Amino acid sequence: MRIIGTATVLAVLWLLMSGLYKPLILAFGAASVALVVFIVRRMDAVDGDQVQVALRPIAFVSYIFWLLVEIAKANWAVTKVILSPGMPIRQHLFSVPCTQRTDLAQVIYANSITLTPGTLTVETDLGYFLVHALAYSPDDIDALADMDARVSAVETAEVA
Repeated sequence: MRIIGTATVLAVLWLLMSGLYKPLILAFGAASVALVVFIVRRMDAVDGDQVQVALRPIAFVSYIFWLLVEIAKANWAVTKVILSPGMPIRQHLFSVPCTQRTDLAQVIYANSITLTPGTLTVETDLGYFLVHALAYSPDDIDALADMDARVSAVETAEVA
């Protein structure tokens, strides 16, 4: 089932990103998907390491929409900083605790921080992330704590 899901996701991404539906291009896409699925299957056989997906789908979709709004707000804030004559840049490195139980949820949280303009997850460690902010304000800690709580809420109660 996992192989079929992987192949389906890859094929849909190929079709959406290529935008071309000519037979030769579709054949290249099918060959690429087959090659990637073959490599992934071999990698799973060698190391046996698989990502456990312990996310609530509806909560995750809700989180994605919330994240898109936050990205838009952060874009506006960074644009104001860049376009202002004085360029009030206050770069700052600070650590942010992370409360996620699974590796996948920690990756979602770290990538959400990095996707938000003006912030970048620089380093991860057990229980916290090191974050760089372009225009730091004390409110950033609260905003990231809210993001942390939202990502943690997306996880299921039981972790396999």
